[in-house]
Amino acid sequence: MPVFSLDPVQTDWCARLRALAVERLRPIADRGEPGAVNRPLIAALGELGLLERLFGAGALELCLLRESLAQGCTEAETALALQGLGAYPLVLAGSGGQRARWLPEVRAGRAVAAFALSEPGAGSDAAALALRAVPDGDGWLLTGEKRWISNAPDADFYTVFARTDAGDGSGGGTGARGVTAFLVPADRPGLTGTPIEMLSPHPIGALAFDSVPVTGDDVLGEVDHGFRVAMTTLNLFRPSVGAFAVGMAQAALDAALEHTAERRAFGGPLSRLQSVAHQIAEMATRTEAARLLVYAAATAYDTGAPDVPRRSAMAKLFATETAQYVVDAAVQLHGARALQRGHPLEHLYREVRAPRIYEGATEVQRTIIARELYGSSHAEREGVR
Repeated sequence: MPVFSLDPVQTDWCARLRALAVERLRPIADRGEPGAVNRPLIAALGELGLLERLFGAGALELCLLRESLAQGCTEAETALALQGLGAYPLVLAGSGGQRARWLPEVRAGRAVAAFALSEPGAGSDAAALALRAVPDGDGWLLTGEKRWISNAPDADFYTVFARTDAGDGSGGGTGARGVTAFLVPADRPGLTGTPIEMLSPHPIGALAFDSVPVTGDDVLGEVDHGFRVAMTTLNLFRPSVGAFAVGMAQAALDAALEHTAERRAFGGPLSRLQSVAHQIAEMATRTEAARLLVYAAATAYDTGAPDVPRRSAMAKLFATETAQYVVDAAVQLHGARALQRGHPLEHLYREVRAPRIYEGATEVQRTIIARELYGSSHAEREGVR
């Protein structure tokens, strides 16, 4: 990590996190059931104080957490990040009662949280939500479906975003307006879920809401203003998705460096071949550039800079695309052995694909960046007139 952007205390902490991931968390992750919530792993994150630190962290510290854990154990990184994503709306907008009930359990690793935003017809287009909250006495009945929800169907509670206005849910009417965030315990009547098998086994599934009752006590923040809760949460976590990607890229780069320095072919180590050495140099340069973009976006968030959406989008875009490139190049340099089940790069090769899609696909990030750039340009022109 670049010493000019991190002080010695931070670099030492990151080194300890990487060692912790390998020595303490990796064995627990390996014992888990693929595709299911690993509760012992989440409990270990709580016992080690990492979940406590997560909820007190700024954006940069969150990025350092995710990057460092990802280098040693992607499952531990993902478990920590999903606890943060699912429970941060509670930290941000929860009532005193909601926080008292759930946050101690989440911090201790005893309760599993989930962020339920995506739907079959509203993935990256989050303003097109169709899950409806139909008025019912003093509360509402939730009817509809959520899909691609991490930790579903095994979470203990869900942060659910539903439409409370009278729009048609197509995204062409009220759009982001009229969406409310609810904290919905998993045992509510009418709430069921099914797991979804993915390319890389992860706890992810679909949720069905059949007139699930919620009341004003379940609202996170204000009625009809839940979209702001969702976007504030994503603006914090998008740079840290980039940090996750940087961690995977660094792990792949380290593996490629070691392999090409030791593997002998054509009369010497692979590192003596110019094509190999130049490939390694390109991988390292892109990884470092991605890391700096992530740190810059996180610092912008922590300092309240006005360009956080643009910087967050740039960080997620570049870091996730870079990680895909670096992991793929590392596999190529290793050859067939990297495709063998159980090889660290085979694991990374499957893990690295999803971050280019979730929490806003690459194409959506480009749209955000362009919108922010043109908006800034227009504002500057208007200021000159």
